[in-house]
Amino acid sequence: MADPSCGGTVTDLRPEHPRNEIYSREDQTTDMGWQQGGVEQALLSPHAGNHNQALLQNKTTDIGRQQDREELVHKKRHTGERLYKCEQCDYSAKLKHHLDRHVLKHTSEKPFKCDQCDYSAKLKHNLDRHVLKHNSEKPFKCDQCGYSAIRKSSLDNHLATHTGTLRKRRPRPYKCEQCDYSAPHKSGLDRHVLTHTGEKPFSCDQCGYSTVQKCNLDKHLATHRDDRPFKCEQCDYSAKQKHHLTRHLLKHTGEKPFSCDHCDYTAARKSDLDKHLATHIETFRTRPYKCEQCYYSATQKHHLERHVLKHTNKKPFTCDQCDYSAARKSQLDAHLAKHTNEKPYSCGECEYRTTQKYLLNRHMRIHTGEKLHKCDQCDYSTVEKQRFDIHVSRHTGEKAFLCEECGYRTRHRFALSQHLRSHRGEKPYKCDQCDYSVGDKGSLDRHLAKHTGEKPFLCEQCGYRAAKKADLSKHMRRHTGYKPHKCDQCDYSAATKSSLIRHNKKHTGYKPYACEECGYRAVAMGDMSRHMRKHTGEKPHKCDQCSYRAAHKCNLVYHIKRNHSEGKPLSD
Repeated sequence: MADPSCGGTVTDLRPEHPRNEIYSREDQTTDMGWQQGGVEQALLSPHAGNHNQALLQNKTTDIGRQQDREELVHKKRHTGERLYKCEQCDYSAKLKHHLDRHVLKHTSEKPFKCDQCDYSAKLKHNLDRHVLKHNSEKPFKCDQCGYSAIRKSSLDNHLATHTGTLRKRRPRPYKCEQCDYSAPHKSGLDRHVLTHTGEKPFSCDQCGYSTVQKCNLDKHLATHRDDRPFKCEQCDYSAKQKHHLTRHLLKHTGEKPFSCDHCDYTAARKSDLDKHLATHIETFRTRPYKCEQCYYSATQKHHLERHVLKHTNKKPFTCDQCDYSAARKSQLDAHLAKHTNEKPYSCGECEYRTTQKYLLNRHMRIHTGEKLHKCDQCDYSTVEKQRFDIHVSRHTGEKAFLCEECGYRTRHRFALSQHLRSHRGEKPYKCDQCDYSVGDKGSLDRHLAKHTGEKPFLCEQCGYRAAKKADLSKHMRRHTGYKPHKCDQCDYSAATKSSLIRHNKKHTGYKPYACEECGYRAVAMGDMSRHMRKHTGEKPHKCDQCSYRAAHKCNLVYHIKRNHSEGKPLSD
């Protein structure tokens, strides 16, 4: 009988182990004595133990080595050293599975496929999360109301609406030395630093486009490809993704499956219904910090504290060179730049200079042609998210935000907020050079241009000048006759959206603004302001070539054309 570890036999072992003749009664089968097999096993077992001891020692050594490796990896976490390097870029990671996950970004492979649609993912947990959308399973339930969610993080955010507390913000230990930016991960800081250096490592091999982030390059590369495999059978629309086509088909059917529980509003998309629900006071519970003086509510306490300053008119930040004061330090900083005329942020490709970094970043996209937001229903693209949202709403035609006092509807939350100020008489935007105040920032910007006199945008057909490019664009419609805004109740069309809104109120007959002196009623606040000049005798429009003054701008324009036709070009 041989030992499986070394090949030794019992015959060889007997001289070496004469006292190891141990007998077992289990081997007794006859009256003649013991079976030889039992003796052999008894002699071989102690010898095999020597090998078992060696194997145990080797296994202990392997465990020790593994523990050493784990201890080394753990220590590297404290030192910040990243042992695992990507061979295709400068990415590095502390843990190997982080590197494995990163490498997937360099490949287009998406091995995890959904068996109910054409969705595919690089990571299994992304597929698992996607599948929940098909079976409508929402495993995370709120024990205080009927809310349920697909992800635990969504439930955690919801629970904050009951407790009035918010989840702690992730710490951001990585600070930028050139500005006040901070990031939770070093990779985020490294990416941000490129905005200061101007370096754009990701470039398109088909044109001169370059960008800071690879995801932006991926989006840009899609503009070179014309792969829209999902076609509409009722029109020439095509889409890159199936769910975009599904959403488009609702336009043909007119179906609006999402309805509001509080009113008769219906929508084709759930996102539009969600926006609409935000207009109901009942849903303001998702913003636990509420203003006691108006409808405003906020997700964070410091946002509410900043808002309350508008009601109190408290302006703790004062200018030491004039009597200007502001509710926020950022407003004071912007004001101080007017005294010093300092514009530290300059464009390296043109003469543009500005007082704030974010304005320079936005300006630079004019030179790079970078437009982060692209419409999947047409070829529109823009650098600003707010403009993109406005554009998308034109495709859907939805006006999800409703004023419960007068029935006013709009596509945008900020427009509803501005509208509500007209009911409250609130005018938070104040001019620091005169006593003018207004309810929206755009009107204040237009007013400030009157103080500076700067009007860089020129009409080459008539000499008209404007302070803003948008004003020049509206003016050009007078020459082209372009009237894109159409009334859905008659054949009226207008060059500007505001003109259409004013026209639509004629159909409703609603005139919320009343004159206390004569009973005159107006559709818009601007109409009422012009009417009041008849009672006050105010003539704010002054001719800069003579002493003539007019109550209305149209009268001033007529005066200039009649008396100063050889003078300087007209301006807004």
